[in-house]
Amino acid sequence: MTTIPAILQENARRWPERDALIATNRNGDQRVSFAELEKASLQFSGSLAGKGIKPGDHVLVFVPMSIELYVTLLGLFRLGAVAVFLDPSAGIKHINNCCAMLPPAALVSVWPLRLLKPFVKGLRRIPQSFAPPRMRSTNANPLLPPLPSADDAALITFTSGSTGAPKAAVRTHRFLIAQHRVLQSSIALESGEQDLTTLPVFVLANLASGVTSILPDAKISRPGSVDAKKIARQAARLRPTRTGGSPAFYQRLATAPEALATLRKIYTGGAPVFPSLLQHLQTLAPQAEVVAVYGSTEAEPIAHIACREITDEDWASMRGGRGLLAGSPVPEVRLRIIKDQWGQKPDSLSPLDSGQTGEILVTGDHVLKGYLHGRGDEETKVPLDGEIWHRTGDAGYLDDHGRLWLMGRCSASIRDQRGVLYPFAVECVAMTYAAIQRAAFVRDGEKRLLALELAGQWSAEEMGTLKEQLRWAGVDKIRVLPRIPVDARHNAKVNYPELAKLLKRQS
Repeated sequence: MTTIPAILQENARRWPERDALIATNRNGDQRVSFAELEKASLQFSGSLAGKGIKPGDHVLVFVPMSIELYVTLLGLFRLGAVAVFLDPSAGIKHINNCCAMLPPAALVSVWPLRLLKPFVKGLRRIPQSFAPPRMRSTNANPLLPPLPSADDAALITFTSGSTGAPKAAVRTHRFLIAQHRVLQSSIALESGEQDLTTLPVFVLANLASGVTSILPDAKISRPGSVDAKKIARQAARLRPTRTGGSPAFYQRLATAPEALATLRKIYTGGAPVFPSLLQHLQTLAPQAEVVAVYGSTEAEPIAHIACREITDEDWASMRGGRGLLAGSPVPEVRLRIIKDQWGQKPDSLSPLDSGQTGEILVTGDHVLKGYLHGRGDEETKVPLDGEIWHRTGDAGYLDDHGRLWLMGRCSASIRDQRGVLYPFAVECVAMTYAAIQRAAFVRDGEKRLLALELAGQWSAEEMGTLKEQLRWAGVDKIRVLPRIPVDARHNAKVNYPELAKLLKRQS
């Protein structure tokens, strides 16, 4: 079993002059070859080792997506230290809780966030702080420990569970390699391609596959607000052949379609990819294979489907309330649909028949088996057939062809005297309209409400047509809102709890 540092070492030998990373800043496009990246990461490893950082130490990283981030990450991997990520925008309480749960030995941070250290208890207790490493030209060969083993921890990311308490996903080197291999096959990574990507995990897979990663000229922490014209100018210079990002990122790029002109592969995921966006991207980039990818933090990817694979019957089914087609599960994952028992310990793990909606469970080498200290395991991990399976929290079903259809979050289902209805059954119908930016089907008191956020002109005639299409769903009211709250990371998933609060304030 190999590791990411070992693969990078081999790639630096195989393609020393090939660009590994390209980033754009005020001074133009900065290119870093595989050999340069390997050398810089080794130098950073040596610098940390010289300051007493050891294999197994946890190092908190506050560095945005950049060349410096990957020198940091690969340097930590090579040393055998563990890179720890949390979202500083989640607030001081979240930072303190994460640092209490897993005290870091060091902090690597950009300057603005290092300024927080004296004022945040969790950060103040971290013994050492480092600036992100700069690219340096040196022939020094630092003395480093042996390469980490496959089962050593490499990467820890903190998220919030349903209770708001932090939980930590621990990825070993073995896990990262398994994820790289499934991504390499499922998103067709080919050595020598140039990938305009906003997804950090895709960059790791690119580095392992000999693919050049172009980091977009944008603040990727807010993909729904990027400057599409700047990215279009960057794309015109660098001519990427493929791209990966959230639906919100592509909604922005669609306003400057010249950004898509050189692409041959477009992969979008991290949030529901509804029909109107998928078809719009295919129209804007007819030369490209446009693919929707379904996955989660704990299992990336799970399934995918290309726009051209979707039949007229499939489109009609999505318009008719059958949910959102996610495609065939990737070969490396095992998937099972069980009775929806979300929020409680399942009393049955028996698979449902084709066409029956329930909870989606997955397992495989690239599916996370547990969280740090077991926090979150009781909610999302179950033993089945001698393996640990992950409860995604999503509802869906398998059709007669073995393809997965998504119905939305189990926790967002509406359960009333009229029965059970999942959000995607209704939202997917609404999202076939190009003028609808976002849709959310929720329970508002005793009413079934469809909230809409518009992206363009919306006529009374279209509203009437939509109401007629949704008669079967018993929608009591359709309401147009200026904005529907979404998740902070991808800017594309409806934040149902925040929407409920918004509707309550406005009632």
